[in-house]
Amino acid sequence: MDFQLTQEQEMLVEAVKAFVEKELLPYEEEVDRADAVSPELAAKIRGKALAAGFYAFNMPEEVGGGGLDYLSQALVERELSKVSWALHVFVARPSKILMACKGQQIQDYLLPVVQGEKIDCFALTEPGAGSDANSIKTRAVRDGEDFVINGAKHFISHAGHADFAIVFAVTDTFERNGKKRNAVTAFLVDKGTAGMTVRRGPRCVSNKGYHTYEIFFDDCRVPASQVLGEVDKGWEVANAWLTAGRVMVAANCVGQAQRAMDLALQWSADRKQFGAAIGSYQGISFKLADMATQIRAAELMTLHTAWKMDRGTMTDGEAGMAKLFASEVLGKVADETVQIFGGMGLMDEGPVERIWRNARIERIWEGTSEIQRHIISRELLRPLLR
Repeated sequence: MDFQLTQEQEMLVEAVKAFVEKELLPYEEEVDRADAVSPELAAKIRGKALAAGFYAFNMPEEVGGGGLDYLSQALVERELSKVSWALHVFVARPSKILMACKGQQIQDYLLPVVQGEKIDCFALTEPGAGSDANSIKTRAVRDGEDFVINGAKHFISHAGHADFAIVFAVTDTFERNGKKRNAVTAFLVDKGTAGMTVRRGPRCVSNKGYHTYEIFFDDCRVPASQVLGEVDKGWEVANAWLTAGRVMVAANCVGQAQRAMDLALQWSADRKQFGAAIGSYQGISFKLADMATQIRAAELMTLHTAWKMDRGTMTDGEAGMAKLFASEVLGKVADETVQIFGGMGLMDEGPVERIWRNARIERIWEGTSEIQRHIISRELLRPLLR
């Protein structure tokens, strides 16, 4: 593996870093306090991202996206994550499973989300089915040329802004190794479809302004032409997105940890106690050394995993390792940053307590740390337990 970034990648990193500092960071505090991003600000960020060529950077060039490889995507995610999700989400990364669109779906869904004309959301999680996605209860029953959907989703990110949802519902059941399994189908369901209700979910202390929603389906009728991919093969389109998403979450965690580290370093040099900068004392300097070492390890693991993804050699376990390690490093670094700042680390006059709050969600969404350990250990033991 070549550890040297290309000139194009270095330029990309600098461009995204400048975008974050100019277009996103100035609004972070006001968005956090208001727990909302105004429609005007959302439109402004989207427009700036489109003009800068950052919008839909994860989508292939042939559909109008940025066409970045996974390593470059990870670098962009690392820089964008240095500001709250509430803001950098508007530098949109459409669900890549929309590449499964066919026929008229391409014109109605795929191309509009890449061009910033429509916004999608990914609706899988349910009240009784979080880590155990196979336990979803939302069902879609065939009725002539339509499917009728009944059920509920929750913790659906960004659904309040979305023009349509990619909804996963059970369409059949079968047995495998003596266990009942669900065959799932993905549907494209437009906002405002009769029988579909979207409402704000519980308030989260992480990433204020970035809201999750509940979606309810009550005899919601959707044409069969709205099936994304193939009937009963929804997991095939979902799993590719979820696995790659874990690597990008790892990159997000690295970026947040780097921001916390920068703040801790500056405070350690500026804050004086007992006549000297606190960073000159071993109790603080050793924390900084450990934080820097952990962040470097998380970054290298994440970028190496993205590099393997580009070559088609990454395994689910490797994606899980990156997400697990980077998210837990972020938690440690954020906590140590608070400790270094002391009481000021918990005051809402600065960004440290925001970083600390925002860091906590990373060990939960896109697969908890416990689920990542399950994936990793299962992959390690599989060859030995056949």
